[in-house]
Amino acid sequence: MSTVSDTDRVERSILINGSRERVWDALTDAAQFGAWFGADLTGQEFAPGKQVRGKMTMPGCEHITFDALVERVEPRTVLTFRWHPYAVDPAVDYSGEQRTLVTFTLKDAPGNGILLTVVESGFDQVPAHRRAEAFQLHGEGWDFQLKNIARHVGE
Repeated sequence: MSTVSDTDRVERSILINGSRERVWDALTDAAQFGAWFGADLTGQEFAPGKQVRGKMTMPGCEHITFDALVERVEPRTVLTFRWHPYAVDPAVDYSGEQRTLVTFTLKDAPGNGILLTVVESGFDQVPAHRRAEAFQLHGEGWDFQLKNIARHVGE
């Protein structure tokens, strides 16, 4: 039996006015994902077993690399990938650390909307010296990013 602490997972949801197909494409088409997330993912693919990498494009974040390993793609329902949370110091090698799991799920909502939920779990495995900061900043980051995808889908 395992227990999950209050500091192990971040969960956020947003209701998006748009079709399931449009929201799904914004999540799984790498160019679209990069457009709303702020990363150059041109020419890449979200597919199980694939690594998706690219430089961040948001002002002030250009020194950061988006680096995710895609695990699951269940069409128009679930996308999961693993990454190193708050891996922002280019002088640090994060490859020896456990990656967190990011899970996006889509559910129909009343009135032609889609409920998009993101859960990032595994923060308890992040090294203690950076765990609290990574957890806090990713909580804030997912709030920001869900608003970005909602704007992107509404364009």
